[in-house]
Amino acid sequence: MKRVGCEIKKMIFLSGFLLILNPGFSSGQDYPKRPISLLQSVAPGGTRDMATRVLAGKAEKILGQPFVLSNNGGGAGTVALSIVAKEKPDGYRLVGCSSVNLIQIPQFRTVPYKHGDFVPILHFGAPQTGTVVRADSPWKTLKEFVEYAKKNPGKISYSTVGVNSSGHLALEYIARTEGIQWTHVPYTGGVPAITALLGGHVQAESGTSEWIPHIKQGTLRLLGTHGERRMKVFPDIPTFKEQGYDFVSEVLQIIAAPKGTPPPIIKRLEEAFRKAMDDPEFIQAMERFEIEITYRNSEDTRKYLETAYERLRRMIIDLKLSKEDERKS
Repeated sequence: MKRVGCEIKKMIFLSGFLLILNPGFSSGQDYPKRPISLLQSVAPGGTRDMATRVLAGKAEKILGQPFVLSNNGGGAGTVALSIVAKEKPDGYRLVGCSSVNLIQIPQFRTVPYKHGDFVPILHFGAPQTGTVVRADSPWKTLKEFVEYAKKNPGKISYSTVGVNSSGHLALEYIARTEGIQWTHVPYTGGVPAITALLGGHVQAESGTSEWIPHIKQGTLRLLGTHGERRMKVFPDIPTFKEQGYDFVSEVLQIIAAPKGTPPPIIKRLEEAFRKAMDDPEFIQAMERFEIEITYRNSEDTRKYLETAYERLRRMIIDLKLSKEDERKS
């Protein structure tokens, strides 16, 4: 009996020792013990980058450890996600990204990750997107713009931040719905896409909110927004959906961790970021960046990404869009 008791004690000790060695085991109570790396999937200095930096700065005061932020916007953000997907899932290596990186780009391009390789911690914002024309153009509404394009095949060209971007998908959806023939001109970013419109090289621009100051200055006109709700800054401008087009832009700001990160750690991070969202300085920053504050917790964000992925997959089939790899072959 004495020998059996010793064996049991050894087994208990060994089990506890293995749990300590297991990198996936954590109660979350002792996390974090050191600085947390947060790799941004955008170039430094933009509104998405700055918004995440403000949020992380508030959350680190709650967690008691600093966030070390760095940037890698290569491959439209796919390089950053490729790096973090391979990192150790211990809660010390996170990525700041857009839902576009997780559900849109992998369906148009071969990338070394899939959205299931990450555990979303939360989403905290929705960058605004919409379609604009020059203020001196003859089109006052989206309906007038679409009617002109229908009656004048090939005479309209529009700029975006890139092939298969949300702005591109928005106008391709209208083109397929209305039988329009117009020309897509992709650029490397929002600023050059808007510059092309202001210079008269294209007749419209469809993309993210770099156009906001130009609308306020009176040089551009907003015909419609792509989000689920109207923009607070332009409450009189209806969404595409309100104007009869069943299209909603799938652009959300997300912070995620590699798959396998222990649930208690995800929960700890989620709570810290959520509390940080209530900080007045974060709220003011998001208003300044013209990014709508929206929130889903880890589980709700995961569910959203899954349904959005499937919704986009069906749209790709309906619009007969192909992968970039297939177009090059």
